[in-house]
Amino acid sequence: MIAATGVDESSLHYPGWRVVLACFLMAFFMFGFGLYGQGVYLAELQRAHGWPGTLVSAASTFSFLLTSVLVIFTDDLLARIGLRALILCGLCALGASTALLALMQTPWQLYLAYALMAVGWTGMGTVVIATVLNSWFDRRRGLALSLAFNGATCGGIILVPLLLSLTGSIGFRSAMLAATIVMVVLVLPVVVGFIGWPGGTSLTSGSRPSGAGTVAPARLRKVLLANAAFWTMVLPIAIALLAQMGFIIHQVTFLEPLVGRASAGLAVTIMAAMAVVGRLSLGLFVDRLDPRLACAASMTSQAAALFVLLQSTNPTVLLACCAVYGFSIGNMITFPPLIIQRELGSAAFAAAMGLGTSISGVVSAFGPGIVGLVRSFTGNYTTAFAMCVVLDLVAAGIVLWRPGGRAKIAAP
Repeated sequence: MIAATGVDESSLHYPGWRVVLACFLMAFFMFGFGLYGQGVYLAELQRAHGWPGTLVSAASTFSFLLTSVLVIFTDDLLARIGLRALILCGLCALGASTALLALMQTPWQLYLAYALMAVGWTGMGTVVIATVLNSWFDRRRGLALSLAFNGATCGGIILVPLLLSLTGSIGFRSAMLAATIVMVVLVLPVVVGFIGWPGGTSLTSGSRPSGAGTVAPARLRKVLLANAAFWTMVLPIAIALLAQMGFIIHQVTFLEPLVGRASAGLAVTIMAAMAVVGRLSLGLFVDRLDPRLACAASMTSQAAALFVLLQSTNPTVLLACCAVYGFSIGNMITFPPLIIQRELGSAAFAAAMGLGTSISGVVSAFGPGIVGLVRSFTGNYTTAFAMCVVLDLVAAGIVLWRPGGRAKIAAP
């Protein structure tokens, strides 16, 4: 992709900020429905159909693993059907998924709904958002990514409580259908009106910007897999996300015996709110920082927060640790596109984002299970979270390794 140059990216009149708004809404509903909302589906589908929790949980795992496979081919899809068409396909798939969740009667429909959700992730998820913003921004890329990805956290903070409230008043089926209609009404116009490539490309064509690399996506992926700089970005992010997912899923279970259910719930809220603050704070100056150094600092801060968390039973200290930990949560998906653009270049951006997101997605999916397994063997969370501390420190060390310096992958 070609970053937009020769324009004032700080101006509110710059069209790229309208693209940021569209990406914010995409992230809001994709993460709200596709990630944070899964806890709601688990409870409501069990209540409505009497299905065992393992059935619904297995469907969630299936969806995340399928997503990790599909995102590898984001670059191929962008080349074949275009940006806008891919996003609209993702929106249709997500809408069909949430509507089917409301109307389903049999387990096979559950797996179909979660398969459609994986298609939604491919069209509206992290890779597409990062790729389109990379093409619009150069000097303010970090801020644009931070603002757009804050939609993901806001989806958890706003959409999930709203779904729970509506479910209590009008029922799960009506709540899901109403939320789906709202999503389509809000997202469809901004995608049609704002999304497209910058420069001289027609926003209705859905094609790539003129001058973009012509290397076949399959060839690019082979080159990336042999590139040391790519692996020193992907591996630490995957390791850090594994530890992060493990802590997030087990956070309430760990805290509840220490501070009570209400305070444990407050800790989750504080952590989510701090994720928004962290993204906004980083976005203001990350474009002037070395993204690898900033990434290592974020990983180290999470390790420090977990270490202190294990040493204390004071409720105030525990809540403060969750706040510090949350400050860096959202930035784990902001750093990869910044590192990729600086070190691998625009020609390989979409391929690198798709492949990297797939690898980190598969690895991080095992985080909750590994933490739970260690906790079962030891009888407490001390060893499990200590393992997460070590993983974060190892990840911080790897991300600082710069094999061979910067070697951008250019199209022939």
